[in-house]
Amino acid sequence: MRRAGSEYKACCPFHDEKTPSFTVSPNKQFYHCFGCGAHGTALGFLMEYDRLSFPEAVEELATSVGLELPTEIAFQQGPDNRPLYELMDEAADYFSQQLRRHPESARAADYLKQRGLSEEIAQTYRIGLAPPGWNNLLQELGSNAERIKQLETVGLISSNNGKQYDRFRDRIMFPIHDSRSRVVGFGGRVMGDDNPKYLNSPETPIFHKGRELYGLYEARKALKDITSLLVVEGYMDVVALAQYGIRNVVATLGTATTADHLEKLFRSTHEVIFCFDGDRAGKDAAWKALETTLPLLRDGRQARFLFLPDGEDPDSQVRKQGKDAFLSYMEQALPLSEFLFSKLSEQVDMTTLDGRARLVALATPYIEKLPNGVFRDMMNQQLVQLSGAKIPQKAPPFPRSRSRFRRGSRPTLMKPVHRAIALLLQYPDLASQETLPREWDKLETAGTNILKQLLEILRKNPTYSTAVLVEHWEDDTIRRHLGKLATTDLAVTGDQVEQFHGCLQRLEKEARQAAGKQVRNKLRPSDMTEEEKNLLRRLYSIKKAD
Repeated sequence: MRRAGSEYKACCPFHDEKTPSFTVSPNKQFYHCFGCGAHGTALGFLMEYDRLSFPEAVEELATSVGLELPTEIAFQQGPDNRPLYELMDEAADYFSQQLRRHPESARAADYLKQRGLSEEIAQTYRIGLAPPGWNNLLQELGSNAERIKQLETVGLISSNNGKQYDRFRDRIMFPIHDSRSRVVGFGGRVMGDDNPKYLNSPETPIFHKGRELYGLYEARKALKDITSLLVVEGYMDVVALAQYGIRNVVATLGTATTADHLEKLFRSTHEVIFCFDGDRAGKDAAWKALETTLPLLRDGRQARFLFLPDGEDPDSQVRKQGKDAFLSYMEQALPLSEFLFSKLSEQVDMTTLDGRARLVALATPYIEKLPNGVFRDMMNQQLVQLSGAKIPQKAPPFPRSRSRFRRGSRPTLMKPVHRAIALLLQYPDLASQETLPREWDKLETAGTNILKQLLEILRKNPTYSTAVLVEHWEDDTIRRHLGKLATTDLAVTGDQVEQFHGCLQRLEKEARQAAGKQVRNKLRPSDMTEEEKNLLRRLYSIKKAD
């Protein structure tokens, strides 16, 4: 972020751009991107960027400034999972202690030394030991019925025929952290030849394998600027590479790379390198990763593919050849474009016209999955060069902007009530004016009701910022509309007080017209009360004056 007058500017974290169009206003406590239209408060940013729920975002912000949420409002909009996170952290501490204290710790320590791991790396990744036995963790943490139920909820114990036992036994334990440093799951690896070699936590209320990545939290903590992230398959691959000083490594959790994984990765870096074995299974897994990646490759994002020699994994490869040789392997990783065209070219005879035409038919559906942009255009050009065919270009759909308001554009025509709300959101001090027109509040519409509430809130709380005003509403739809109005280009060139007065005066006129219409609907004066007759006379005199 760089200061620009009273605001701050940066490249938008929600879309790729080279010229900063993302602004943050400390006074309004609001952010807005003039490029893609993203906008909101600190709460909205955490919900959008870190995929947090509303209560999670509230708790995160409260924790960051040392505040404790009142129990009567905490997590009203969702289940309170804090006890589960606390229990998982206790379990991680327990496993870590067992690695140093349990009688089997010597065997576990020898195993880690054989794998080339230092005590420092073990502590960095909080590696631990689940000792042999059926109920060690259950006895340690299952102090009452509620705790036992929680242990089962987070997948630390299992049940069979009414008997409960530890899920992880006689395994090296790898805690899995989310982006907020909380332990959400575990991976356990056997020290011998038992099966399964890796055992992961099941899906729980706080752990979803399709969203989390092992090592991402540690990579972001260790590296200030992450130029690329290497995606591997196992926990030991991550920690082994970290032992050699290669910290930009993450692992999927026994599942294929998902779109959620990739969105999380691309929020941390612009380049993702997939690492697979060079055998048939590795190539097939790489192709699935390619298909998942294509729709997410907006301009500025890159994906490459690294294939290791048969029978090798990152752990064994780095121990055999060292850090420099492994980094050179990473530099030689295939760009996505090269991998795609080479894979498809193997399926056709490129020496014939029919074969090259077949290549066009095979490649076009994949290229069409790419977002519109420079990379998609270049992929089409590459296909033209390979096939020699002139490929008809489909007209891209008309881009729909996420925001109707752009810097430097003509201000959008707005209804008086919408403009009044926008002015009040952007200039909350307007509510302190004592001579505001008042008769407009007789209008009973959704817009005027919100305007009334805004004025009432600000008169009671004159220090409220734009962000606080927007977040005051529990209704998501109203919050979205207010967020748009808070970032609308109002093109205020003169006195905003005068403009606000003007909006309210036009609303007064609408109120008079509505009242007159209601009275005139009574066809005969004899049907009117004396009060209604006086009102009609007054409205006519005001209209004549107008």
